[in-house]
Amino acid sequence: MTDARVTVPLSGMGRHDGAIVGGKNASLGEMITRLDGAGVRVPSGFATTSHAYWMFIDENGLRNVIASLVASLGDDLANLAAVGSEIRAHILGGTMPADLVEAIRSDYGGLSDQSGDDALVAVRSSATAEDLPEASFAGQLESYLGVRGEQELLEAVRRCFASLFTDRAISYRINNGFDHMAVALSVGVQRMVRSDLAGAGVAFTVDTETGFPRAVLVTAGLGLGETIVQGMIEPDEYHVFKPLLANPALSPIIHKECGSKLQKLICSPNNPAAPTELVATTEDERTSYVLSDDEVLEIARWATAIEDHYGTAMDIEWAKDGGTGDLFIVQARPETVQSTRRDVHFRTHTLRSHGSLLVSGLAIGEAIATGPVCRLDHPDQIANFQAGAILVTGRTDPDWVPIMKRAAAIVTDHGGRTSHAAIVSRELGLPAIVGAQDATRRLTDGQVVTVSCCEGDQGHVYEGKAKSDVTDFDLDHLPATQTKVMLNVANPSAAFHWWRLPSDGVGLARMEFIISNHIKIHPMALAHFERVTDPAARAAIEEMTHRYASKENYFIERLAGGIARIAAAHHPAPVIVRLSDFKTNEYASLLGGKEFEPLEENPMIGYRGASRYYSEGYRDGFVLECRALRRLREEIGLDNVIVMVPFCRTLAEADKVLEVMAAEGLARDTGLQVYMMVEIPANVILARKFAERFDGFSIGSNDLTQLVLGIDRDSDLLSDLFDEENEAVKTAIRSVITDAKTHGVHTGLCGQAPSDRPDFARFLVECGIDSLSVTPDSFIAVKQAVAAAETDLGRSGGVD
Repeated sequence: MTDARVTVPLSGMGRHDGAIVGGKNASLGEMITRLDGAGVRVPSGFATTSHAYWMFIDENGLRNVIASLVASLGDDLANLAAVGSEIRAHILGGTMPADLVEAIRSDYGGLSDQSGDDALVAVRSSATAEDLPEASFAGQLESYLGVRGEQELLEAVRRCFASLFTDRAISYRINNGFDHMAVALSVGVQRMVRSDLAGAGVAFTVDTETGFPRAVLVTAGLGLGETIVQGMIEPDEYHVFKPLLANPALSPIIHKECGSKLQKLICSPNNPAAPTELVATTEDERTSYVLSDDEVLEIARWATAIEDHYGTAMDIEWAKDGGTGDLFIVQARPETVQSTRRDVHFRTHTLRSHGSLLVSGLAIGEAIATGPVCRLDHPDQIANFQAGAILVTGRTDPDWVPIMKRAAAIVTDHGGRTSHAAIVSRELGLPAIVGAQDATRRLTDGQVVTVSCCEGDQGHVYEGKAKSDVTDFDLDHLPATQTKVMLNVANPSAAFHWWRLPSDGVGLARMEFIISNHIKIHPMALAHFERVTDPAARAAIEEMTHRYASKENYFIERLAGGIARIAAAHHPAPVIVRLSDFKTNEYASLLGGKEFEPLEENPMIGYRGASRYYSEGYRDGFVLECRALRRLREEIGLDNVIVMVPFCRTLAEADKVLEVMAAEGLARDTGLQVYMMVEIPANVILARKFAERFDGFSIGSNDLTQLVLGIDRDSDLLSDLFDEENEAVKTAIRSVITDAKTHGVHTGLCGQAPSDRPDFARFLVECGIDSLSVTPDSFIAVKQAVAAAETDLGRSGGVD
């Protein structure tokens, strides 16, 4: 029996009512009805029904008119604009049925009674075939915000009806096999969340680039959320680790970045012809976060509750009311890219060589593409676009989709990870770079470039055709091993990329990489800013740290966040983080570093590693490292991190470092494990005594080879002699493993040799080593080599 209602309250709808009110409105009703107990707030409202839409169409005699017009579309869609325009004109010229007018007035009156005057409402289109797992109608239909008064509302409803036949919506239905005459349109009318006075954004319950399922990505902009969806701004960005959200004592925000937010969309309700306007943001607005940490966590908890309820990854829009300070969910639909992946292959793209860097921005996807630049200003320039070119433009909206489908890659000046360009690029499987700022100015038509999105969060456009490798791995057929095979990971921004690899954790995460790439300031320059005398360095440090409570907090928060992304990607498996191991010349290259570093003839065996941590010249900087680790463990909650001390020359030095760590709350009796790098002959000779002080050893085969053989590992003249398989080096390694086993201490190796030489991996297995840590691109080969060695030694049957 057909539902004859023309309007229904959203609170009376549920997820199975898509045929009545469309997927978007059905989802809103579901959340209002089912998720109120989880604290999820959704604005109240009502919706017109699919029956009301067909009643409007039939009372105006438009069913046959529309069917005839869509039937006249040519295969090449050359007459699409004319057909769409004519259909919309018929709808906009139609008369609203009296029953529908009366129902809308009555329901709108109910919303107005709650506020004491004409309610300010948001009016959104919801198609009856939208938000299916296999098809997302995101951005195809129209929404109208800041609508006030009966007449404005009735006109907005009529315009929503017409939006079912925008050029992009017609094209989308054709491309996805939907019958134009089988799709109806419902209009949702909700009390307006005054996000124009605060902010709004999007939350995904899966990492949008890698499919990592245990993180919520939240983006936030000022004003109405359309600026984010349409890619008009670079929003704030947060990653939250879902498994720790249930503990109210923790704040598992593992990454946050302040976007530029140059504009915001606000309401202008006194102007019916243009109820919203785009305005520039202030300097303070641009440099401040839209959300507090508590608000980020609340959105993440709601997003997780919605995902749990629907049983699939979700794409969610949220808004904050600037009047009340309350957060609301205003839309939720299934995520349609990462959550629908069914392949068992793991594909990696590796950049081998490339030309000069032209522009950078946020990387979308993980692939590489090469082609000529085609710079366009408007989607109606489609005739100028050649298939396989790199589309370069300011930003995209749904009208650009026909061009995007023909592109090899996409580069936009504006936008974030939840912008239209980003969403569609993922659906199309294209690499894209968004928020590149000045790509349209720096890239020229016809210029051959390479778009690389395989290097972490940041994507890069290089001049010319780069050399790259593509590797496919079948993860379902990897053998199990008793010897743990772990990863060497340096870049937090790429940490989620490797979550599908069945590794046993991270055997080496280099703290100095995070400091040099994500902090960029010498720790002592933050602990003792008064000692920085260089005016340029002082100005740069002030600029980089101004939004933090203190300069020390800048270091602590960014270091903790960088480690957190690596630790979260592999949780609950162990992640071994090596304390900073810069040489003095490398420390000096950090911002403000020249004030604090001595000149050394041979930094490789100079003032580095453990010797710095208790010294007057660096102890205050090391304290910041310790406080970042403590924040990671106690505030964020990632206690799977093991701390590793590098280049520890003597037993007394080990005691001094452990004493400083304990004073900063990182004592071994707190449950923290502390490992030591074995890379000095003294570590081998005194292994049994070092084993009394540390929970494990990680053999650094590069430095150990250098010091056992007395060869500068960077020397071209002696490169033929530098050999980790030299008998003396192997004897040292075997000795350490034997002594460690005697004392019940874990042994691993994190040097490069196993990644490059399967025979060396076999030797380590024969010695009885507990774990190997290798580069991600060599993980499969090493795992197979270890399994073969274990089989030969009769040790097969391990657990992945």
